[in-house]
Amino acid sequence: MTGSISGDPDRLDHVARIQQAWARERPDLDVTPLGVIGRLHRLAGHLTDRLLIVYRRYGLGEGDFDVLATLRRAGPPFERAPGELAAYTMVTTGAMTKRIDRLERGGLVTRRPSEQDGRGRVVALTDDGRELIDEAFAEHTRNERRLLDCLTPEEAAQMERLLTTWLACFESPRPPGSSHPRNRP
Repeated sequence: MTGSISGDPDRLDHVARIQQAWARERPDLDVTPLGVIGRLHRLAGHLTDRLLIVYRRYGLGEGDFDVLATLRRAGPPFERAPGELAAYTMVTTGAMTKRIDRLERGGLVTRRPSEQDGRGRVVALTDDGRELIDEAFAEHTRNERRLLDCLTPEEAAQMERLLTTWLACFESPRPPGSSHPRNRP
């Protein structure tokens, strides 16, 4: 057990109180990982809540934003096959179909037959979809900047390095020059 979970219970954060209780109840276990994992889990919830505020201003859900952003960053002509969209956003093709249906009803994307594969379809941003995602993404980046403002630039850079290293333990690295969809920003 580290010093981070000892001290006055009134001054401990939620995770430290949980660690302290488990350390008391199960002194045979190392509960220090709860400090990192628990805080990351709680932080992810807070960040998601604040990111969703921006998406909702534009009438979008998290998945809708993800699809539009994926199409936009594809570059002209701002289109992808539904299977590619699913891979780039890490959702099932069934979930992707529902997202595309919703975005198509909203006039933000269109579907058409693929010129390369007669059986395939292509999803493309409409002009309205491109305008919307450009505005929403600009506000999204400003929002993310605000969310990081409680860290110094040095702390944010250190956090990014640490998270990059840790994430590499879970996601297989790609050879140089590879463009696996899940490794693109």
